[in-house]
Amino acid sequence: PAQAIPGPSRLQSLDVLRGITVAVMILVNTSGDGAHTYPILAHSRWNGCTVADVVFPCFLFMVGVSGVLSLSGRLRRGIPHSDLIRQALRITAIIFALGLLINSFPTFPLHTLRIFGVLQRIAICYLAATLLFLWTRTRTVAILFLSILVGYWLLLRWVPVPGMGIPGSTIPFLDPHANLPAWLDRHLLPARHLYHQGFYDPEGLLSTIPSIASTLLGTLTGIWIRRKERTSTTALGILVAGIVCLAAGLVWSHWFPLNKRLWTSSFVLWTGGISLVMLSVLIWLVDLGGKTSRLVYPAIVFGTNALVAYVFSELLASLLGTLRLPGSTTSLQRWLYHPLAAAIPNPSIAALAYAILFVGVCFLPVLVLYRKQIFLKV
Repeated sequence: PAQAIPGPSRLQSLDVLRGITVAVMILVNTSGDGAHTYPILAHSRWNGCTVADVVFPCFLFMVGVSGVLSLSGRLRRGIPHSDLIRQALRITAIIFALGLLINSFPTFPLHTLRIFGVLQRIAICYLAATLLFLWTRTRTVAILFLSILVGYWLLLRWVPVPGMGIPGSTIPFLDPHANLPAWLDRHLLPARHLYHQGFYDPEGLLSTIPSIASTLLGTLTGIWIRRKERTSTTALGILVAGIVCLAAGLVWSHWFPLNKRLWTSSFVLWTGGISLVMLSVLIWLVDLGGKTSRLVYPAIVFGTNALVAYVFSELLASLLGTLRLPGSTTSLQRWLYHPLAAAIPNPSIAALAYAILFVGVCFLPVLVLYRKQIFLKV
């Protein structure tokens, strides 16, 4: 028989997973002096998938899940769709603006401001998932999810890159320079407004479409949780779906390689499968098993104020990297990192130690908010 989840209606497993994801995201983004990164925290150079590559799609997956659970509660309270849409537009604008703030802080160089970014992509995906959940049926969301995966593969595989050739025929398939998303980024914005003022943006416009699919997978999962009332059957269904996605992503990767920077369809399935499996395990441990011990407490603290933790970490990292010691060209970040580098011979281990300490610093403000029961939401 299905075992109902006791206790409060809030899905604590989702808070735990969100907290773990944000903590690892901060860990990945803060690596010592920037020249050395602990191997498992480094992004793949192009094709492939590392631990660092899983973090962002996992967060988008949770945006979809939490969006359904939040909207469902408001719909039950009788809040009209028009009010929910206006609120979604406001939230999208705030998150997008925070992304621009992170990209420009603390010097605010508008002539080289990067337009795309992590929070900008989250804002777009959140809005798309919200509107689809409110305006369409579950079957439509599922069909659109599959259509995006197949359509994106057809687009990157068979549509010629203007001025370069046909992928897999006259030019290599998923070539770093000669691919449709990079070409579009270069023609939409000047290079000075792209990632590192380069030839493409990993959060560019075209690759945002499959990232919406990652969010829609979370939307479908949230609908499943809502309908099954969070029982052991719910967790089992999520686990099975995760295994199917993992297998499908792995098989498809032989023809459409895993690639975070282009957010390929196989990457959507592979990382979505990981997110599903992790959520199912946490539902069993935290919601069904009641394992809310001290081990998950830091994750809950991070997870209940995830946006605050991420924005604080990015602004702090930018500030430390910009400020210089009096009469020196050494940044404050390098000055703080130097004692660790001197004490730990292995530069990768030193970088990891710095990143862990940085996560600890970012934990302090959200811990204060959690103890005061302050949960900042946009």
